[in-house]
Amino acid sequence: MARNIYMSIKPSKAWSAIAPLFFAAIHAYASSPQLTVEVHRDANCGCCKSWISYMESKGFEVIDRVEQDMIKVKSDLQVPRHLASCHTATLNGRFIEGHVPAAQVIELSKRSDLAGIAVPGMPAGSPGMEVPGIAHPYEVIGVSVGEEKVIATYP
Repeated sequence: MARNIYMSIKPSKAWSAIAPLFFAAIHAYASSPQLTVEVHRDANCGCCKSWISYMESKGFEVIDRVEQDMIKVKSDLQVPRHLASCHTATLNGRFIEGHVPAAQVIELSKRSDLAGIAVPGMPAGSPGMEVPGIAHPYEVIGVSVGEEKVIATYP
């Protein structure tokens, strides 16, 4: 009768066999590149600071830039006026307008077809605009050359 070699391995030996794979996976996850966003905001905007804190809590490195002329920042980055919000961030040269969830920023980092993404206005319940008991539905708009499309809806 054939002997099952897996049944003869003691738990400590089994752990010794898989431990290197386990620790290699953890190391790969921990050493994955951290995304850096550069946030341009007005000095008097409190919700912008809340969005920055939110992004940091999601593992992003955030460079905070207080600006005197946000209209110029948005114009230079070619953010469509009708998609404007209070702050504008960049990720690898592409814009992130307003209170965009971290998941969509991560998606932006993986897509080359988008010039930027936006959550127009300041919808209650979006990251940095949390209000207990209130969450208005909102859309994340993807912007590419000559085209805008909804890429996500919340909640």
